[in-house]
Amino acid sequence: MLFSLFTLAGPIAVIVVIMLLFASVKILRQYERAVVFTLGRFQSVKGPGLVLLVPFVQEMVRVDLRIQVIEIPTQDVISRDNVSMKVDAVLYFHVSDPERAIIQVQDYLPATNMLAQTTLRAVLGQHELDEMLSERKKLSTDVQDILDSQTEIWGIKVSNVEIRTVELTENMVRAIAKQAEAERDRRAKIIHAEAEFQASQTLVNAATILSSIPAAMQLRYLQTLTEIGAEQNSTIIFPMPIDIIKPFLDLQEKAAKATHANGAAPVSSTTDAPLNA
Repeated sequence: MLFSLFTLAGPIAVIVVIMLLFASVKILRQYERAVVFTLGRFQSVKGPGLVLLVPFVQEMVRVDLRIQVIEIPTQDVISRDNVSMKVDAVLYFHVSDPERAIIQVQDYLPATNMLAQTTLRAVLGQHELDEMLSERKKLSTDVQDILDSQTEIWGIKVSNVEIRTVELTENMVRAIAKQAEAERDRRAKIIHAEAEFQASQTLVNAATILSSIPAAMQLRYLQTLTEIGAEQNSTIIFPMPIDIIKPFLDLQEKAAKATHANGAAPVSSTTDAPLNA
């Protein structure tokens, strides 16, 4: 009987030793840390590698230090200009202090998620719709800064927040499309008016130059005739400016003055001579 007890005690002792080894020896990966408690009181943060614990006296909690990704579910947001929309985002964070992440908050993962939801609604509600659509990166940075300052006491570091989708109602989408179309029409009219102004200003400058130099006007006239003559027209009626023939008229007038200067008198009429009795 005694021999049978010793025979059973051997395997039981081996099993107990193996269980104690499993309870006291832990191996942590490179990205893991162990928050060790001794009789319920915090002792230290250990790891990575081999960690030895005193069975029934010490216990540990594993903490993952890798960056974790949380999808912030779609939130109903009302902007500052009273526009309703649905917004969702993605949150990137990691544990920077394992001790505080385990001791200061019950479960840091859902706590960070809930805080991100409320912060997203609060930040976006302070801005107008145009800012949400055009300055999405800036709003993401604002949400990140606020979250990071609040989760610091939990040992959580928020590395990035990305606003993914801003979903509007169909009526608001149509209103934005009309606004964009009106803006494009306004820009087109402004560009057309500026082009007309520049063209008119250029014509005024050209007219000023041509009027100040008569020879330039004549050259321009001759160039226009050349361009018209190049076209295969059968009949061309074009007014002759007086400036073109004025030099010839001046030459004729000078010739007439030279004739009078040489002594030629005009022929008088016979009716002008006196009658003799």
